[in-house]
Amino acid sequence: MRNSANSAQLCAKILLLLLLSLSASAQRPLLPVPAQATWQAGHYRFATAPLLALRRHITGPATSADESYRLRVTAAGASLTAVSPLGIQRGLATFRQVLESTPRGWRAQLCDIQDRPRFAWRGLLIDPARHFLPVAIIKRNLDGMAAVKLNVLHWHLSDDQGWRVESRLFPRLHTVAGATGYYTQAEVREVVRYAGRLGIRVVPEFDLPGHTGALLAAYPRLGSNDSIKAVPTRWGTSQNWALLDPTREGTYTMLDSVLTEMSGLFPDPYFHIGGDENDGRQWRRSPRIVAFMKAKGFVNAKGNGDKHQLQNYFNRRMLSILQKLGKTMVGWDEILGPGLPTPIIVETWRGPKGVLDAVRQGHPALRAHGYYLDLNYSAASHYAADPLQGVPDSLAGRVLGGEAAMWSEFADSVIYDSRVWPRAAAVAERLWSPAALSQDVPDMYRRLAFVSTELEALGLRHRHAPAALLAQLAAPYPAALPALQTLAGLLEPVKEYKRHFQGLIYTTETPLTRLVDAAPAESDAARRFGATADSLLASLRIGMPTFPAVPPVLSAAAKRQLASLQSQIAGWQRAIEQLPPLLVLSPSLAEYAPLAAQLGVVVSLLDQRLAQLTQGQPLLPPWQAAAKGQLDAAQKPAGQAELAIISAARRLVGL
Repeated sequence: MRNSANSAQLCAKILLLLLLSLSASAQRPLLPVPAQATWQAGHYRFATAPLLALRRHITGPATSADESYRLRVTAAGASLTAVSPLGIQRGLATFRQVLESTPRGWRAQLCDIQDRPRFAWRGLLIDPARHFLPVAIIKRNLDGMAAVKLNVLHWHLSDDQGWRVESRLFPRLHTVAGATGYYTQAEVREVVRYAGRLGIRVVPEFDLPGHTGALLAAYPRLGSNDSIKAVPTRWGTSQNWALLDPTREGTYTMLDSVLTEMSGLFPDPYFHIGGDENDGRQWRRSPRIVAFMKAKGFVNAKGNGDKHQLQNYFNRRMLSILQKLGKTMVGWDEILGPGLPTPIIVETWRGPKGVLDAVRQGHPALRAHGYYLDLNYSAASHYAADPLQGVPDSLAGRVLGGEAAMWSEFADSVIYDSRVWPRAAAVAERLWSPAALSQDVPDMYRRLAFVSTELEALGLRHRHAPAALLAQLAAPYPAALPALQTLAGLLEPVKEYKRHFQGLIYTTETPLTRLVDAAPAESDAARRFGATADSLLASLRIGMPTFPAVPPVLSAAAKRQLASLQSQIAGWQRAIEQLPPLLVLSPSLAEYAPLAAQLGVVVSLLDQRLAQLTQGQPLLPPWQAAAKGQLDAAQKPAGQAELAIISAARRLVGL
């Protein structure tokens, strides 16, 4: 009996140690991942509101820019120590993710987290110039930024389609150029204050000398020609509109005044002047401007006027104005060229080579390339882009960081959040976390799902707005709403800038209320299907089949994966069967009928393929060739949207 009792006690101890080990490893899904984190078994339960119970200690001056912090949760409670208030802000973001709500109240797992950012500049560009975004949207996106430790709001406040800030010196800037929406100066100050309380800097951008259609509609005398009659309503680059005239002193007199007025609204030391997408076409068409270039010696090897040298001249004039105002100038990578003063920060959007070129020429640099959320790439693709790509260690110190960017041609105030979140959080981790700790893409997606829920609790509408739009689209036949949700969840908007070139001509007045606008930028359903399919293929170790075909012996994991895939496919099939009445009754959905039909073809193909895998049947060349043709047809977009499961289907059929 004693031996039996001892054995039972030993088993109990082993079981307890195993449970403690599992508890210690089951740490909270933090994003961004901290630089150092030690987790222990057990939890501290809060008797009062956790944020009130958290002990906070600042060790340095309030003006410090140090964002490091140490968060400890012990059996005695929770404490947060930082050098600066900024560090406290970053630690609070982590503390909120550590917290768990239980039926017995709030608790936090015992932990010791020491953390600091990899890059000092971790931004999000928000663009209200194309579609105006009210203050409430800016504020809730600032809340989202703070939750994932982004610290710079790059506020793109002017473009061809709008000037978005009240000017008391030049009122036509907001009454004419901002007629579709603008921020009063009081609202700008409120946003800056709100961001400051979250530890977020606000860097304004007023795009010059191109992308100035709205400005020139208000003050046409500043243009290099008189082609602008009204604020442009179509999308395009500044080569389609007139540019500012950089040869007249009156241009600089006006810009000096307006930039002085605008700089007074933004205390941050950085000021962005744009400078992108100017091909100089309008300048070269003006005999007077060409004569100015030649008189100044701004000519190329052929003796023709050189727009790069003229824009460099313009940039130097802008730099002089901004330096007088105590500002550091920032511009897009098109401004980079010989003789550009090195204090100017270069932000590159056209490729990683722009970062390398900038730092080689002595400039501080930012990377936006790879982080353009409006291109509808996956979180994984943004996660893979690194500001230091190709930059030698000797120049790495000049790379300040990077910015996610959400341009708003195809995102209005209703759906803007859904185009930013949660993918911007993947960029946030890339810019905050140590590179060595941020390489696990599946784990990033696991944690991203938790962050997405956290963002929703903060008031972001990245889930709510698309759901509401789908309900509106299903109104003619509400019974088909679940089927429409299934279809939308398997769609993504076309990538890059293809939406501009697929039949529909968009303007600032085009409603963004179609199925493509409700579809996610990245389909979670398709991604999960693809991950499960890849795991199944790996577990089966697909190779040359044997004859006759013998059903493989499936592992328990493979059986679960196969059942999951079959369940998903069955759900898609049910949706396809339920959609026809809605597609007939809703004129706005008729254009997506081809995608629904193609989904049916793909479902049938996948069903056949899973049956082949289950039975160990070989991939016969005629069947595979037919499958390729079907998938090629199914990949064609409709209504500026495309099926997101095609790449996974190709892998399943061995293509």
